[in-house]
Amino acid sequence: MISKMEHTAIIVSDMDRSIAYYESMFGFKVRLRGENNTREMAFLYLEQQPGMEIELIRDIDPTMSYSSTGLVNHLAFTVQNIEEAIFQFREKGIEFLSQEPNPTLEGGRMILFHGPNGELLQLVERAQ
Repeated sequence: MISKMEHTAIIVSDMDRSIAYYESMFGFKVRLRGENNTREMAFLYLEQQPGMEIELIRDIDPTMSYSSTGLVNHLAFTVQNIEEAIFQFREKGIEFLSQEPNPTLEGGRMILFHGPNGELLQLVERAQ
């Protein structure tokens, strides 16, 4: 039986750049970083939700290619005020895929953008 969501994995091309991006843009912290013979990996978490992590994976000697869209469609982050979040992230250099947030199915608002490896990221303001 599933007890919680564990992590979302993202294939990256540059581990240091990817860690720096998630730390500086969103406040993630590295819990664990290491490598084996084939992969370098890092697990990042938010202090407010340490039980859900992002796993960054860099193949040391890639034996296969990954689709630019990947198997994971997107990684979403909850924000309290999407207008303020958009302003702050634009100040940090994020370019969003639309000029304005779009409505969500439950009546909230969301906006999409790409991370440093082309991964699709989303900000979500839940319905009040």
